[in-house]
Amino acid sequence: MPPPSSITVGVLALQGGVIEHIALLNRASTSFPTITFHFPEVKTPEQLSLCDALIIPGGESTTMAIVARRLGLFEPLREFVKINNKPVWGTCAGLVMLAEEASATKQGGQELIGGLDVRVLRNKFGTQAQSFVADLQLGFLAEGERPFKGVFIRAPVVEEVINGNGKVKVLGTVKKPGEEEDIVAVRQGNVFGTSFHPELTGDVRVHAWWLGNVVEALSHKGKEKGLVVGRGKLDGEEA
Repeated sequence: MPPPSSITVGVLALQGGVIEHIALLNRASTSFPTITFHFPEVKTPEQLSLCDALIIPGGESTTMAIVARRLGLFEPLREFVKINNKPVWGTCAGLVMLAEEASATKQGGQELIGGLDVRVLRNKFGTQAQSFVADLQLGFLAEGERPFKGVFIRAPVVEEVINGNGKVKVLGTVKKPGEEEDIVAVRQGNVFGTSFHPELTGDVRVHAWWLGNVVEALSHKGKEKGLVVGRGKLDGEEA
C-alpha cells in the first residue's frame, strides 16, 4: 500500500513543550515531499479523533493526567493507544503516561494511559537544577552518526520491563559517572517513549525517524501489526 498523501500528527497540548515539538515536526516533514502533514494542538477528544498519530510532550505527568481526565480525554487517549494502535510518542512526562506502572508517584498514585510494558521511575535524576545533557547512542540512528545530545530535565527512566515477552525494545541508555546505566528510550509496537527532550535540541533526527515510522505504519495499517521501524521490523511484522 502506498504512503498516504496527507497525515495528521497531533501534539497533546495540556502543558509542556508543545510549540517546540511542532517546530521540529515541521522541519522533519520536509524529508517527505510527497506527503502533506498537519500538526495540530490537541486539547479535546474531537481533535484527537482527527489524528493519525500523537506526541505526548514533557511536563508534569500527574497534572497532565488530572487535566486529561477533566477534559474527557483520558479514555479516548487509552483507546487511541491501546485499541486503535495508532503511533504515539511520549517524551519525559509523556513516557511516564505511556507506562503501565510508575514508581515514586505522588501520594495516592496517578492514572496512566499505558501501552508500554514497563515500570518507570519518576524524577530519577533529581530536581530541575540537576538537569543535564548527555551524548546518546540511539539504536535507530545510522551506524557512525554523531551521538544525539539528550536533554534530561527531572527525567524518568525505565527501571524495569514488566513483561518478559520480548515486545519491549530498548533503543537508548545513559550512564552518569558513578551510577548504573539507565534505560531512556524504548518502543513497543505502536508506542515509543524517551526520557529526554529531543524537541529542545534543534536536532531533527529523532523527529524525522519517528515520522518515517508513522508513514510506514499508516502504509501498513491494514495489517494491524503496529509500528514498523526504520531499520528492520518489529516482532510479528511482515517485511
